[in-house]
Amino acid sequence: MASRNIKRTFIALVYVIILSLLMYWVYAAFLKAPETCSDGIKNQNEAAIDCGGVCGACEEKLPAVAMQVKETSLVYGGPGSSDVLVKVYNPNDRYGALRFAYTVSLKDSGGAVLATKTDTSFMLPKETKYLMQVGMATTSPAASADVTIDSVEWQSFAGYQESPVLNVLHKRYGPVTSGVGFGQVDGTLSNESGFDFQSLMVKIILRDASGKALAVNQTEMRTVINAEQRDFRLIWPTYFAGDVTAVETEVEADVYHSDNFIRQYLPGGAFQRF
Repeated sequence: MASRNIKRTFIALVYVIILSLLMYWVYAAFLKAPETCSDGIKNQNEAAIDCGGVCGACEEKLPAVAMQVKETSLVYGGPGSSDVLVKVYNPNDRYGALRFAYTVSLKDSGGAVLATKTDTSFMLPKETKYLMQVGMATTSPAASADVTIDSVEWQSFAGYQESPVLNVLHKRYGPVTSGVGFGQVDGTLSNESGFDFQSLMVKIILRDASGKALAVNQTEMRTVINAEQRDFRLIWPTYFAGDVTAVETEVEADVYHSDNFIRQYLPGGAFQRF
């Protein structure tokens, strides 16, 4: 009798195993979600979640120091409109930001948010640069502006030396000489970098004797070749208060994404490893 019970138990166990295997096969073949490199699970032969093995190399976590906001200025941009000037600094001497996002928020005197604008930019190692948002519309007067920086994609530079040499010559501010408008800045962009560029952004900041930003503006200049000098004019269509005593300029070249610049700076587009 005992031998018969053992035999029955063994047969039942075999049936359970076969049924379990069959059910697992049905689940794996028809019900289980496929393993991918974006499922948020460390599976397949991944070294970490969704990276390594068949998913490619894991992103290097660089020990970069956060960017610093040195100035945030709210500037009158016309009726119902404000311009914002932000000065940022990258304190890292080895790491640049391939891309980062920043959000500008306009607030009223009570701290309520009137308008927001999110944009992206880039930074070289040890670079100080201006970010501008021109023409942010609000239904009531803005009293202050805040900026936050996030989603920074750091990239390591090995042996990096200096930024492209781009200057603005003969810059001068005065009233509009012809046509409609309040004030204008004339100048000459000089490409002394030794490289051609598909696009350059010229930024202008007008300040009073105390250094306060009175007005800002920017313009894009396309296809600027090596050793070229090109005149430009920026016009402010509406009145702004204050006496302009200084014209500050900055020329921005996207060394990360400008194909012309990267192709001439190093063969194979390897500027980031220079």
